[in-house]
Amino acid sequence: MIKRAIYPGTFDPVTLGHLDIVKRGLELFPELIVGIAENPKKKPLFSIEERKEMFIESLKEIGLNGKVKVKTFNTLLVEFAKREGAVAILRGIRIVSDMDHEFTMASLNRKLYPEIETVFLMPSDDYAYLSSSAVREIAFYGGDVSQFVTPFVERKLKEKFRR
Repeated sequence: MIKRAIYPGTFDPVTLGHLDIVKRGLELFPELIVGIAENPKKKPLFSIEERKEMFIESLKEIGLNGKVKVKTFNTLLVEFAKREGAVAILRGIRIVSDMDHEFTMASLNRKLYPEIETVFLMPSDDYAYLSSSAVREIAFYGGDVSQFVTPFVERKLKEKFRR
């Protein structure tokens, strides 16, 4: 059986920190699926289709074209994981406060789907502080986000905030 993992998130937008977790996740799992969530509790800047496009294009820009599947979902994460045949959920932990929420979600997911494991990865030091919300705010005010996202995502952010 191939060990397949799901890396879920809203990715609004995808950052170099997210891509760092993807690269490192591929070292642990032969198959990785990025699951872009349509989370009704959040009001994303980008549509789910735009977020998927940005992730796919970003993977191309960093040389991972074809190595990772990118899919969207609007169900419970464990239902998506079951449907995709995943054995693990991959999550990045940036700061200590992330751990409280992530631990709770991992426990709930295991209760709902006992066969799934959650694997936590700390980001590289270069991205430990990075979040999509910070990138959106910098871009909103016209700041330079080139050190935080791929060129494709940077262009998409500029287009979005020109309106």
